Amino acid sequence: MKLSLRVRGQWLALPCNGKEKISWLGDEGLKRYYKTKSKVGHAEETVYEIRKAKGGAILDPDDAVRDVLDDNDFVTVVLDSDMSSPVTGPAEIVYMEEKVPKASVKTASDYISLDGNSLAADDLVRLGKGEFLVKLTAEAEQNVQKSRDLVDEILTSNKVVYGITTGFGNFARTTIAKDKLVELQENVIRSHAAGVGPPLSPERTRMLLALRINVLAKGYSGISLETLEQYMAAFNASCLPWVPQKGSVGASGDLAPLAHLALGMMGEGKMWSPKSGWADAKYVLESHNLSPIKPKPKEGIAMINGTQLITSLGVEACERSESIARQADVVAAMTLEVLKGSTRAFDSNIQKVRPHKGQGLVARRLRSLLHSETHPSEIAESHRFCDRVQDAYTLRCCPQVHGIVNDTVEFVKGVLVTEMNSATDNPMVFAETGEILSGGNFHGEYPAKALDYLAIGVHELANMSERRIERLVNPALSELPAFLTKEGGLNSGFMIAHCTAASLVSENKVLCHPSSVDSLTTSAGTEDHVSMGGFSSRKCLRVVEHVEQVLAIELLAACQAMEFLRPLKTTPPLEEVHKLVRSVVGPWERDRYMAPDIEAVTKLLQEEQIWRKVKPMMDNYHSVQTIETRVFSPTTARLDGPPPKRRRYNSKTVK
Repeated sequence: MKLSLRVRGQWLALPCNGKEKISWLGDEGLKRYYKTKSKVGHAEETVYEIRKAKGGAILDPDDAVRDVLDDNDFVTVVLDSDMSSPVTGPAEIVYMEEKVPKASVKTASDYISLDGNSLAADDLVRLGKGEFLVKLTAEAEQNVQKSRDLVDEILTSNKVVYGITTGFGNFARTTIAKDKLVELQENVIRSHAAGVGPPLSPERTRMLLALRINVLAKGYSGISLETLEQYMAAFNASCLPWVPQKGSVGASGDLAPLAHLALGMMGEGKMWSPKSGWADAKYVLESHNLSPIKPKPKEGIAMINGTQLITSLGVEACERSESIARQADVVAAMTLEVLKGSTRAFDSNIQKVRPHKGQGLVARRLRSLLHSETHPSEIAESHRFCDRVQDAYTLRCCPQVHGIVNDTVEFVKGVLVTEMNSATDNPMVFAETGEILSGGNFHGEYPAKALDYLAIGVHELANMSERRIERLVNPALSELPAFLTKEGGLNSGFMIAHCTAASLVSENKVLCHPSSVDSLTTSAGTEDHVSMGGFSSRKCLRVVEHVEQVLAIELLAACQAMEFLRPLKTTPPLEEVHKLVRSVVGPWERDRYMAPDIEAVTKLLQEEQIWRKVKPMMDNYHSVQTIETRVFSPTTARLDGPPPKRRRYNSKTVK
């Protein structure tokens, strides 16, 4: 059997027959480590303990290797001198180990066939979650092979072609000797792997890798079928290179992140798999019976030139935006209900005279959730003849504000799906015409601008939500107990939860500044305009995350407000939402640790459980109710005059 040992950050391959004791592993690993270091300091070192690299389990020195380890396992050797002072730090060495939820690692058996032309956004997200394996269509295989054949013909004819027989960027006029062409491709990957910051999560790295495979499958990159198959084998085995999040200026594409992706495929740098955790890439590949890539001429630049980091992160942001946008309508409906607002602002006649698609969609959703003959509400009936003239904008204008968010998501998704299925490297190989052309498809301005727009759009959901939270916790606006708590003063209730929402909204306002309005010249003036799309995608994801958290706080507050209106009931769909929230978070009788409640409800939103709970009931409303419910409202003027006014229902009378 063979094991991979880590000693002070260096990985060593160690063959054994399995009969040896664990203590032998430590001694042999230490010996080999210092053999690579010219034996400096070996006599002074002793092994403190030996752990499994994944999970950190301590191994008993007297156990046989084969009894506690499997072939190709990863082991960390901790030395006495590696221990930190208990006063200044942890009581043991800190080493790199993955920290991801088990749910992020799934065993897939079904395949998605990639052709570079038809990958959908939701399928890319599911590929990231490990729900599918990948393979090429027969047509894609043919296109890839034709493209490579043309590159090989160019090499045979000794023609000078950018990126194949020349240097890159400002070195485009430097011709490379034929015996150096493979080294050229290796060098461009190594030198461009200059990113910084924490790595992408395994899920996001899968999306990046899958999208790169899809783009290469179009057959305009000149990559060989053999190399592309190695990419797919690594994806299917969940062998995922270390890809730092920062370092891309978005032209020529995402060079640094994609270079890190390619570097791992070459067996260099770090790599993660469910089996190994983070380890040296060559050992991770070997443990899955995979071989490192040896890039052929043109393949190095083919692997690193494109907009796949911007696009893959952008697709995640867009899909999450679409999800939270429709659930924001449900949360807003719940708040409007407990604040005893009017539904007449959502009348279809109002929407028809300003026929924006998103506005009409949101109003239609709200009508299906709020009081109607199909979904009656006791709360709505309790204030039917109140003396309020109209509601605040954050309630009344949901169709207009939430609507443009929906339209923004739809527009951005169209841009991103096109980008997902586009050839974005340089130079482009056109086998049908026998040409290799240099162009600018690598420029990330399209997804960069779109994602800056998406951040601005989706942020407005949180902007509205935070103001609705203010109305819920402010007794002057809600007629509910201050901060939605009993015994105010002794209990603070939702006071600081509202502050958290306000802080997230304020942070979003800074993050919504477009990064794509900036550009810095790079590569000695050759790349004199860049998109800065890498930051567009990363900050857009942060904005979406904050929106999810703010809406979770609003949903918590609205459900708590409903407790003060009992025994009255809201509509059946909103009662189901209340029941779902209460399945993970109980009502607030007194102050308690709130962060877990926010996290639990945020998870409900991220998993779309709120939407799935109400969607069948909304569909039923639209199928059975052909005529809108138009109850009397003070906002409605009638020739025959309104019915007599009644005082508003006062929540304080509810026991």
